[in-house]
Amino acid sequence: MQINDRYKIFQRGQTVVDLGYAPGSWSQVAADRTSPNGRVIGVDVIPAQPPKGVSTIQGNFLSHAVQEEVKNFVREKNRGRLRFQPYLSSASDEGNLTEEDLAQSSLSYLEFEKRADTPLSVNVGVDTETSKSNRLERDQTMGRTVDIVLSDMSEPWEQTDGFWKRSLSDPYYRMMNTSGINTKDHAGSIDLCNAALDFAVDTLRIGGHFICKFYQGAEDKAFELRLKTLFAKVHREKPESSRKESKEAYFVALRRKGDGET
Repeated sequence: MQINDRYKIFQRGQTVVDLGYAPGSWSQVAADRTSPNGRVIGVDVIPAQPPKGVSTIQGNFLSHAVQEEVKNFVREKNRGRLRFQPYLSSASDEGNLTEEDLAQSSLSYLEFEKRADTPLSVNVGVDTETSKSNRLERDQTMGRTVDIVLSDMSEPWEQTDGFWKRSLSDPYYRMMNTSGINTKDHAGSIDLCNAALDFAVDTLRIGGHFICKFYQGAEDKAFELRLKTLFAKVHREKPESSRKESKEAYFVALRRKGDGET
């Protein structure tokens, strides 16, 4: 994932929500980079096999009921989180464990919980214990437990035929392709970005990150301004794998501001 290589957004122990996760490449990277003791929750309307170590919820994210289900999931601190245990294929492997691995494996349940509740400090600079405590208290009061929200959602094409079909591939193709009409693709993507950001406002910790895919057009400037009011830094990224003529791009919003910050 080029974005993580550049911005180093994933850290051990984080809670990540991946909206529109299927087929699961982002979720797999997130699960690998946040282990041990991290958790990744994927949400998608498409029924898909989740990557190893990823919890998933199938449903339309624009549904209020589905959003509430995701919020309830992430507010339960242990849900979807596995305790780290170093794997030893033989007795000789014990000598290959690092000090960090041994420290992780010896942590008690309560120590894991304390670490899970520690807000992000990466790239924020030196912070006092008092301010960290205040940030944590505000996040807990507001029910904000997520470190990163990813959105790779695409608006589905309107279905005009094939209603009798039950193939899993039909919704997949409808979700993953653009219509070719630039204004339609752009407007739909901005609507989804706004829905994802609304969710992030309710669930993202202070210092957390937000990444969303969008199709460039007339409304992306207004959305970028909205991001800049909420995050310390906002970047635009176009993946190298994307065709030159493609309008696909990503907003990378780093370090959610604290309440009252400008």
